[in-house]
Amino acid sequence: ESRLAHLAGEFAGIVLVSVPEPQVQVLIGALRELEAGGLNFTIALGSPPKPEDGYEMLTLDLLGHDRPGIVRDVTQTLTKLGVNIEAFTSFIESAPFTGEAMFRASLRLRVPEHIAAEDVRQTLEKLADEIMVDLRTGAEA
Repeated sequence: ESRLAHLAGEFAGIVLVSVPEPQVQVLIGALRELEAGGLNFTIALGSPPKPEDGYEMLTLDLLGHDRPGIVRDVTQTLTKLGVNIEAFTSFIESAPFTGEAMFRASLRLRVPEHIAAEDVRQTLEKLADEIMVDLRTGAEA
């Protein structure tokens, strides 16, 4: 798996690599050699994902006037609900007619089975009213 992006003149990525245990140090050594050529790495050893039951995946799209605190407000609201953010992408765009800075975000959410998707929607709609953000939630395909 990978997530790659070009932001502010820099290219960054997160890559999940799976190798047999005896090859881990060989891979790390090879990556360290690439650093001499100007690449920078942060290496983290993870564990295999555990199969999880009892959750629903949702997508959330936000659009609203850009202002400080939107990301904080949304993420804190989701955390209080017990919802996990699996992926979060955001950017600023110009409104079609006014040219105003608009904040747009797309999130993939893991919602525990004891939390109704409708409760998540209603809570976020209340938040949307407070911070003037339009949102659309839907079951992930």
